[in-house]
Formats: sequence, C-alpha cells, structure tokens
Amino acid sequence: MPSLTLLGLGPGDPRHLTREAWEVLTTTDEIYLRTGKHPTVAGFPPTLQIHTFDHLYERADTFEAVYQQIVEEVLALAQRPQGVVYAVPGHPFVAEATGQALARRAREAQIPLRVVEGLSFVEPTLRALGCDAFPHTALADALELAAKHVPPFPPSAPALVAQLYDRTVASEVKLTLMAVYPDEHQVALVHGAGTPDETVRWLPLYEIDRDPHIGLLTSLYIPALAPDASFEAFQEVVARLRAPDGCPWDRKQTHRSLRKYLLEESYEVLEAIDAENWDALAEELGDVLLQVLLHAQIAFEEGEFTMTDVLQRIHRKMVRRHPHVFGDVQVADADEVVRNWEAIKAQEKGHPAPQSVLDGITKGLPALMEAQEIQKKVVKVGFDWPDIQGVWDKLAEELEEVRQAQTLAEKEAEIGDVLFVVVNLARWLGVDAELALREANARFRRRFAAIEQTAKAQGKPVAALTLDEMEAAWQQAKQEE
Repeated sequence: MPSLTLLGLGPGDPRHLTREAWEVLTTTDEIYLRTGKHPTVAGFPPTLQIHTFDHLYERADTFEAVYQQIVEEVLALAQRPQGVVYAVPGHPFVAEATGQALARRAREAQIPLRVVEGLSFVEPTLRALGCDAFPHTALADALELAAKHVPPFPPSAPALVAQLYDRTVASEVKLTLMAVYPDEHQVALVHGAGTPDETVRWLPLYEIDRDPHIGLLTSLYIPALAPDASFEAFQEVVARLRAPDGCPWDRKQTHRSLRKYLLEESYEVLEAIDAENWDALAEELGDVLLQVLLHAQIAFEEGEFTMTDVLQRIHRKMVRRHPHVFGDVQVADADEVVRNWEAIKAQEKGHPAPQSVLDGITKGLPALMEAQEIQKKVVKVGFDWPDIQGVWDKLAEELEEVRQAQTLAEKEAEIGDVLFVVVNLARWLGVDAELALREANARFRRRFAAIEQTAKAQGKPVAALTLDEMEAAWQQAKQEE
C-alpha cells in the first residue's frame, strides 16, 4: 500500500545508525537518498538498491527549487503499492527542509507516514566541542544566515550554524556575523562531527572562510559574546528595576513622569552627533533605548501593550512602507520614496484622512523644526515663492516691521515672522535650519570658551576684560577654526 518512510542516516559514521534504521535498511529492497554524498552510505547492506537526487542539484538554480522537486518526486513514489523509503543525513527533522515538507504533505494526502529517528549533527558536534546545548544555544542554517544583514539570534547566547558547506557560504556568513561580533571573536569550525575524520579548529571569526577543509559536513560554533550583549538581556535589567524588589525610583515612574527624560536624552544624542563623538553617541543611544524599554515595561504592567507589540508594529510598518525594498515597486529617487510613504500612510487603517495639509506635523516639536515641517507641507501644494528673490524681499520687509514695532507683543510677533522667513530662506538655500543653528551655537560656545581662556590666562574674571580684548580673543579663535 502507499506509504512514506522518512529515515535519518545519522551524522556520517555507519555505527551511529539506530537499530530501527538498520532494520529498515536490511528489510527493504531500495532506498532513495536526498544525497549519496554521505559517509554512512558506505555502510549500507550490499544488496540494497540505491537511488539519489544528486542530479537535481546540478540542474536547479536554488536549493529551494531542488528541495521542492525532491518533495514532489518522493510523494509520487510514495503513491506506489510498495511505497518509498526516503533517507536524509542526520535526523529527518533537524536542519532538513525536505523532511518537514514531506511529513506535512503526506498527512494532507493521507499517506501513511513512518519517521525513523536518526542522530543529528547537533549531538556529536556538541560532544566534540565539550559543550551543552542548554540553556539556550541557538541553531541556524548557514544559507539563511548568509542572506541576512545581521544574525537572527542574540549574541548573549552561543549559536551553532549548520551546513557551512563551502568557503563562499562561509565568507557570506562571516560578513553577517561581523555586524555584531568583533573580528577577533574566537569561533570553532567543526568538520565531520561523528565521523572518523572529525576535527575541531578554533580560530578568529575573520578567518573562517580561509579554512581549506570546509565541506558538506562542516558546522560553525559561535560562543556567546557576553551575557550583557543582547537586547533581551537589557530588557531583563529594566524589568528587574521595575519589579517589586527593584529600584524605588524606577518603580514610581510613569509614562508622564518620564517625558522630560526622553526629551533630554534625545537632545544629548544630537549633541554627541554634532560633536562627532562616537563613543558618546553609543552611550547616549543606550540612554534613549532605556527610555523606550521603561515605557514598554510600564505599558506591559498596565496591560496596555508589550515590547513585542512595539517591535512588531515598527517592523511591519517599515516593510509595508518600503515596497521598493521588500516588494516589487520601482522608484526613481528619494522624492518618490517620500511620496509613496505618504500615500501608504494615508491608506493605513487607523490613519484618518487628513483634514488639513498641516495635519500630521507632530505637536511639541522645537519651534524651528516645526517651522521647517510646516513649510515642507505647504510647498507640496504650491504655496511658495516663484524664486528665492521673493524670500529675500520678505525678509527685508519683516526686518523693517521689527524696527517699527512699538509694544512687546508687536515685537514678539514680528521677530517670530523674521525667524519663520529665515527658515524659509534656509530651505531655499538647501540648508537644514535646525542643524545650522545648532552648529552656530556650537561655534559660539567654542569661541566664547577662548575668551574665557584669555581671561583665565590673565588671572581675571571674564567680566574684567574689555570689549576690545574679548573681540580680539573671539577673532583669534575664529581664525584658528
């Protein structure tokens, strides 16, 4: 009757075949192998007729295409009166795409299924390394890892990468890992685990693609970078701070009480960027992340949302709003990206149609940034001068109105108009007004510090310097920049 037997061949040494697997091999007439390039095949009973799917690897462009064709052919063979025995390296459900797919399809087609266990590559690899998989070793596939930009597992846990079958794949895996791990991080290449040719080589991460022995039975072990090197580890710290036996200050915080800290930390990030102090930037970004996690932890405790909700929402939003990256939409330039973004945003559920062109500008932005955003919005609907001369004329007009203003309220209004026009002028000149002012502030700080240094050198307070002395120190600092 039709049937499908999925059989695991173990890691490579015929001695590691299970008694059940050997019984199947000695009582069946023929067997189909995903690949005959496996050392266990040499220990098969001599009377066993062997078929392989190795020829498919030479024809298809991707492994996915090979696996799909194997699944279809094996399912067809399973429909025969004698059924089929299909064998794979290791265990049918460990690092084996065809095993899982065949089991699912057999159940859907109501084909009787038998799974014959096999020792996977994991156990002999861990034995060779002298490591325990518990409590949280990550398992990864080399091809999947090579296709990513960052590893999908936390560096605070060890990881075992399967099917590092050639140096090209090893090179791509290395580049992915180096996005998180230092170049010199010590890792282990394990060749032929569970076979007489088993070897373990420890080496720096950057050297893994130089090993000449990489092959079909090679895996990569990556020790944990550090216990505190992951997002999850930091999330645990924040949860601990908020726990009943945690920090009294952290426990009493609310969304509202934390607002000022989020703002302060954000400005400190900008300060580090302006100073091009990258060590400080790393620290300040951590402070901002702390604020994010505190808000998420408070929300979890109040039953509002979880950190998972935060991550999923922003992940899905970025994918949804970048169809030119994650889909098949074509864009000509960054301006078209922005237009698509706004169109997608308008279509999203939960985003009501704007009643005004200015809807969507965040309330609470610094005034200079808000002015920039307002002008960007109105320009899109054609509310703008035909050329920059109109801006110059408007600036002169507003400055004259400042001169003529009499009351404090009039002066305040006219100064506001001048600032708004200056922001418009910056836009016309292709200058970010917020960044320009921040840089001007920084220049002033540096030059005034020179004045203070001059006073200090003379043993005077700054106020004791004459205006000419201050100006001379200022000009000297300006020349030295």
